[in-house]
Amino acid sequence: MKAYMCVICGYVYEEEKGDPESGIEPGTKWEDVPMNWVCPDCGAGKEDFEMIEI
Repeated sequence: MKAYMCVICGYVYEEEKGDPESGIEPGTKWEDVPMNWVCPDCGAGKEDFEMIEI
């Protein structure tokens, strides 16, 4: 599983954990996260995230 960090605020989306509060189930791959999903901390779009090593 991969992780992606918001370059605006530093929030980390981990595929393993998903974002259940936004309806993204654990195990949801980044490419399967809807394009209209936004960072739960700052509201940035998917285009503002970069893959990181954790």
